[in-house]
Amino acid sequence: MNSIPPVTKNLLIINVLCFFASLAFRSHGIDFDELFGLHFLLASNFRPWQLFTYMFMHASWQHLFFNMFAVWMFGRIIEQTMGRNRFLFYYLTCGLGAGLMQEIVQMAEYWYYGYAAYEQANLGGVLVPMADYLNRWNTVGASGAVYGILLAFGVTFPNERLFIFPIPVPIKAKYFVVGYAIIELLSALSQSSDGVAHMAHLGGMLVGLLLIIYWRRGGGNGSNGGYRSYGPRDDSWNGFRNWFSSLFKKKEPHIDVTYGGRYGQEAAYRQQKKEQEEELNRILDKVKKNGYEGLTAEEKRRLFDITRK
Repeated sequence: MNSIPPVTKNLLIINVLCFFASLAFRSHGIDFDELFGLHFLLASNFRPWQLFTYMFMHASWQHLFFNMFAVWMFGRIIEQTMGRNRFLFYYLTCGLGAGLMQEIVQMAEYWYYGYAAYEQANLGGVLVPMADYLNRWNTVGASGAVYGILLAFGVTFPNERLFIFPIPVPIKAKYFVVGYAIIELLSALSQSSDGVAHMAHLGGMLVGLLLIIYWRRGGGNGSNGGYRSYGPRDDSWNGFRNWFSSLFKKKEPHIDVTYGGRYGQEAAYRQQKKEQEEELNRILDKVKKNGYEGLTAEEKRRLFDITRK
């Protein structure tokens, strides 16, 4: 675990602890999913904090494993690229965006089918009060935030090749992300109900895309989180068009690192060594021209410090 960046490590730990806590409290008659899962906005069990807490709840071991596996595989790379603070903000914002998308979809379903006009709902021949039926609309899982991480990986390393079971050949990350988005969209538009919040997944990807476009255009204060700007304030459409076109250009993966993780420390060390070599060459050239006595006291001190290392 020491090789995992701190935010990714803590996200893994928190999600696992929340899952064990839900199992433990369930045996005492307390359902964490009901308390912290994301209920429909008009349901009596809805609480505002559920827009954040739902992403730390999981329905099963398999649900937890696959989400945390993706966080471990891709999240640690994106954290080292963005920096810990921006990565945490990105993760939570994608999860929040996914939750809001799920609420929008459920609200559209609520009005489309006219549930407001009914007092009861038919569940396989059993009539239940509409209030109880709406409380069954409960969403849990980190998938929305995970899909945001997948989007960030595909944008940052578009030509990185991935082996995806059961596909026998490696595929580039950009095609992997686009393919996943298409599958989620088709699944969301299908008539079959598989119990998966496909539109929430797409919501996480959409929010992640908008954040990355904003950062690449120079939005926000301080570091741009490892994302280059497209130039002097492109409008939104041009920024998106340039980003989308860049995905399909044949080029080496581009990555800038921040001074946060191991890769940032190595980059800072290389930059420091380069600056020291340039300064040493300048001082030595001055010695050749004017002799050692021609150096200032500060230059003599710097010469001693550099050559001593």
